[in-house]
This record gives sequence, structure tokens and C-alpha cells, in this order.
Amino acid sequence: MPRPVDGSPPGGSPPGGSPPGVSGGGAAGTVDEAATLDLLTSGTLDVQGRLVDASNATLYCTISGNGSEAACVYKPVAGERPLWDFPDGTLAGRELAAYLVSRAGGWDVVPPTVYRDGPFGPGMCQLWIDTDDSVDLVELARSSDDARLRQMAVFDAVVNNADRKIGHLLPVAAGRLYGCDHGVCFGTEYKLRTVLWQWRGKKLTQPATAALRQVLGLLTDGELAGELSRWLTAAEVAATIRRIELLLEHNVHPYPPADWPAVPWPPV
Repeated sequence: MPRPVDGSPPGGSPPGGSPPGVSGGGAAGTVDEAATLDLLTSGTLDVQGRLVDASNATLYCTISGNGSEAACVYKPVAGERPLWDFPDGTLAGRELAAYLVSRAGGWDVVPPTVYRDGPFGPGMCQLWIDTDDSVDLVELARSSDDARLRQMAVFDAVVNNADRKIGHLLPVAAGRLYGCDHGVCFGTEYKLRTVLWQWRGKKLTQPATAALRQVLGLLTDGELAGELSRWLTAAEVAATIRRIELLLEHNVHPYPPADWPAVPWPPV
């Protein structure tokens, strides 16, 4: 994640210790997701600083409640910059929608995320990830045999991620890989923009197709479509379903768009 203005290292331990259900500091261990979501939803936010490299207002905070404390990122809607291709005031909701899809598919690449009120109004609140600074992110992003990275590429295709940069990869010491900054996802037009094109045209793995079928089922016969409709338009939910159908129909990783920049800038 970007560097806080107070100089706290992105990979440093969160102040006050670990969130509930997390062993080893930050999110390096196994997260008790229900407890973490409850803390993010109802805990008291204390702003520690601003992440200076972020394009929208992104605040580094501690959150506490019921004897627990963790570090988190808070992005108030009031701090979102207008974009020509996304409706104003919708980026925080898209971050939550991305978390819901990640969880539904069993990808679990998006840290626990909620939408809540905060010191600067409603916005997205997400668990801070304590990253493994020994990992070379450029080398990781170029890997073609990392199963974690490949599942992230499938997830990005589903949510139509327009901004998967190298710096948005969050590896942790326990071996898990998270991703952050999913505010520009779920556009109705194909605008996948990512540094993870190494599997383009390659056959999807069996775990990938199983996850896609699971999410499709939850969108068509489950509650996921209703959950997403709180944050996305009906057309955006329908486009998400269509993207999954196309992935399953062709059974390959997508190719870069012909009429849209294929890689975000800067890529890091």
C-alpha cells in the first residue's frame, strides 16, 4: 500500500497489535473474518495520517472496539476525485463490491472491507495488510507459475479491473497474496487494465472454472446480485454476469482490449 505521511512503513506492524483472529501481526496469519468485519463496521476510527501516493483521499487509521485494535485504510466518498468513466461518489461502494465477489468465489484476494460512516463521512474501510517486504513485487508480477497471482488475474477479469498495478499486490509473510485499490472496477464496457497479462489466451485452470461457476450461481440463483445492486447499477451487475459467462464459454484467460490501454500507467 502507499506510504503514510507519518513515515510508518507499509510493511510495519499495525499500531496496537493485531486485529482479532490474526496471528503474527497485520494480516500475515489467519483472519477471523467475522470478527474483523465486526471491528471494521462498529469500531472507533482514529486517523493517523494520509497515504500520500494515493490519487483519492486515503487515510491510514487505527480502529478499536471491544478490547481489540487494528490498522485499516479509510477512503471517504467525499475525498473521491471525479472520473469521466465512473459515476461520482461510487468508488467506495465498488471496493466493497469487489470484496463481495472475491469472497463469493473463494478467491479471498481482497482484504476484509466494509462501507461505513467515519470522521469525514461515509466511505470504504478495509483491513490494513502487513506486507512481506522481502518479496520483489516486480518479479512477482512477472511470474507465470504463481497460482495465487493467476487466480487474481481471473478475479480481475470478472470485476473488469481497470487498475491492477504492481503496487496493488500485497504479499504477506504467511504466503497469501492480497490486492488493493478496486475502486475502478465493474464498468459495463470491457476495460481490463492490468500488469497480469502473462496468461492471456491460456486455458483456465480447473479451480478457476469452479470458482467462476460458483460466483455465477450466486449471481443468478443466490443473494450476491442483491448485495451488489446496493453498490452497482443493474447494467453493471448484468455485465458482470456476462463476463463470467464468456470466460466459461471460451475457457481461456482474456486478451487485452484492442481499444483501451492494456496496462495502467504508471504500472508500479
